[in-house]
Amino acid sequence: MSIKRVNAGPRMSSAVVHGDTVYLAGLTADDAKADVKGQTKQILDKIDHFLKEAGTDKSKILSANIWLTDITTWSQMNEVWDAWVSPGNAPARATVEAKLANPALKVEIMVQCAK
Repeated sequence: MSIKRVNAGPRMSSAVVHGDTVYLAGLTADDAKADVKGQTKQILDKIDHFLKEAGTDKSKILSANIWLTDITTWSQMNEVWDAWVSPGNAPARATVEAKLANPALKVEIMVQCAK
């Protein structure tokens, strides 16, 4: 079975397609000065972009992992997430507090999706 890599770099790919499954890397915001809502929106826009490039969309997301640098911002992130997630197609999801590689980042999201 072939493997397709999207936006492949020397360290990682933004997405990898294997069979009928799409795996996205942990995605972060480009504008780290934005608040949690702004960073979440930027990331969800990236998810839409990479899923489209891989031949699928958010209605087929199977699971999501979300990392927040401050778990007390959970409701702020969820406000943006809930407006974005495909109605009736909410994925399995975990949200945890963790330090991220860049201290300015507040959110990181990784999803797996069916084609």
